[in-house]
Amino acid sequence: MAARQMILGIQMTNGWGNQPGAWRLPGAAPRSFMDMDAFVRHARAAERGKLQFLFLADTPVLDVDLTHQPSMMPLEPFSIMASVFRETSRIGMVATASTTFNEPYNIARQFKALDVISHGRVGWNAVTTSSLAAAANFGAQVPPRAQKYARAHEMVQIVEALWGSWEEDALIADVESGVFADPSKIQPINLQGQYVGARGPLPIPPSEQGQPVIFQAGGGANGLDLAGRYADGVYANPYDIETSRSHRQDLRAAAVTAGRNPDDVKVFPGLMPTLAATKELALARRRRLDESIDIRQRVSYLGAMIGVPLDALDIDQPVPEPLRERAVASLSDPRSDHALAIVRQGWSIRDVIAHGVIDYHPVVAGTAVEVADHMQEWFEAEACDGFSLEIDAFHDGIDAFVDEVVPLLQARGLFHLDYEGATLREHLGAAPRYGRDPRTLG
Repeated sequence: MAARQMILGIQMTNGWGNQPGAWRLPGAAPRSFMDMDAFVRHARAAERGKLQFLFLADTPVLDVDLTHQPSMMPLEPFSIMASVFRETSRIGMVATASTTFNEPYNIARQFKALDVISHGRVGWNAVTTSSLAAAANFGAQVPPRAQKYARAHEMVQIVEALWGSWEEDALIADVESGVFADPSKIQPINLQGQYVGARGPLPIPPSEQGQPVIFQAGGGANGLDLAGRYADGVYANPYDIETSRSHRQDLRAAAVTAGRNPDDVKVFPGLMPTLAATKELALARRRRLDESIDIRQRVSYLGAMIGVPLDALDIDQPVPEPLRERAVASLSDPRSDHALAIVRQGWSIRDVIAHGVIDYHPVVAGTAVEVADHMQEWFEAEACDGFSLEIDAFHDGIDAFVDEVVPLLQARGLFHLDYEGATLREHLGAAPRYGRDPRTLG
């Protein structure tokens, strides 16, 4: 039996990177979020490293003050995917589209069209939306949580039914006989739920992988149920190994409850690497990236995490010893233990922030060996099936990861040497699937 290996993706939504200050780094192009050539360059770099997919997150709202910080999601993902697919051959792409503020026919048509033109390299991240501002952009209100998830179940089932509205041998395209397709194998679906419905069929035949793979990123019992029933991949936000292992076990159990093989659901926690020749240089890079944020606000937040007042202190000095002795990690914030440990190492407050102790995902600022060690520890602990990498700045960060970290993972037998298949479904080791899942037909 082949050894288990990581599956790796990069979150690549804007043109700069996953840190707010990435657009200001030397070598970055401030207008690259509008440059499809830049997206193609980044995608080709990831493909050179044999990474399995790129992830395009999306929230349909402008939710930042643009005075000093660009939007992390300025363009819609379908245009980016179409541009990248024309210039790549193997790497897959997964894009977010809300189940709350879309209709199933549009979702099914857009994703399947991209799946066909990419020869089977597309995934749909099916998520509910909770943003009031996003709802306002659709002239709507955010529904109650139970209703959002009930609608999400209907959306996925109807979208999959539309994807399968062509039987796999319906397209004939026989020039000699003049027969293009067999209409008896292309049928309406005629599904109507409480919240959404569609007649169908789509005018699009299956791709090389049949239909797009499905990702999910929700939490709680509702999210586990949705992922357990439908997801091939799950984006997760745990901050430590134990939480990630527990979440993965819960997802695998939810898949079993839904009648699926637990290995059919792959879990990808976020990881934010910052690479440099030394840890000190990596922290210097992080400090430069932090120039675009309100550092004093983060210092105050750090103080709340460890139970001591920090906002009036010199942030270029360590936390004073008396305060370090009084500090206690917050029980309500899973990041606090790590934050307190970094504080007690004697770094300046600015450097503690640069370690990423307040970031949404674990941050490894250091050498390629340190990043690879972190990934290996989580993977071998069965806390994940791979990672969703949030590279700090794309213009040099993707190449650094591909050239420095990937070879280490390959040498350790943790990551493949080349693509074994051509489709995203093959890259993920996802089960064959085409059309509406028979387990949902009740």
